[in-house]
Amino acid sequence: MNIKMIGTGSAFAKKYDNNNALIEENGFRLLVDCGITLPKALHQQGYSFSDLDAVLISHIHGDHVGGLEEYAFQMMFKYNRKPVLYIAESLIEPLWENTLRGGLTQEPLDKLEHFFEVRPLQPNIEIELHPGLTVKLLQTKHIVNKPSYSFVFNRSFFYSADMRFDLPLLQQLVEEGVTTIYHDCQLEAPGVVHASLEELLSLPEQIQSKTWLMHYGDAIEQYEGKTGAMRIVEQHKSYTIA
Repeated sequence: MNIKMIGTGSAFAKKYDNNNALIEENGFRLLVDCGITLPKALHQQGYSFSDLDAVLISHIHGDHVGGLEEYAFQMMFKYNRKPVLYIAESLIEPLWENTLRGGLTQEPLDKLEHFFEVRPLQPNIEIELHPGLTVKLLQTKHIVNKPSYSFVFNRSFFYSADMRFDLPLLQQLVEEGVTTIYHDCQLEAPGVVHASLEELLSLPEQIQSKTWLMHYGDAIEQYEGKTGAMRIVEQHKSYTIA
């Protein structure tokens, strides 16, 4: 499995674009989240929406779903097909009613399924997206009463959405066989709704050595050499995940 971060930045980052990823396995391309900056950032990396086989959404914040309107319209009017949307069942109604309905609705098109091939997912159940690529959703802590889901790919790769620091969860994942962790990181403490670098530095070195930092602010260069055993995911660079 290969992963390229189309963007590695936080919601407020300007230099690094929204934290959105492209996962490739056996010719299958999965977009993980589709934020406000994604359409332009994807284009700058030489991809078009038609190059994608599906999109997987973690939660409903603009830096994770703000590009879906353009994605839907391009696929409908430019490429004449519906994109596949993998999404937790609990997010389907709020995504449409609170985020996309106002921009996408045009009679007689008035529901999410008119624009996407919606494939609802349930948490804690592993499904195969494509031969060689499985995913399991885990509901993780972010905003109170606002569901957010992180992902375990192929039982060995944990990709956090926006989540607060959760040492017991990370310990459990490593015990269950996770060997690589991509974790969102707020550089300045306190984290409040994100894990802060200070908190992540308190992880045991065994877990730090498996952890890569993403979803960071524009000041990340100032923290090079100050992230313990954790490494920093570089924007636009491709990585192979075993």
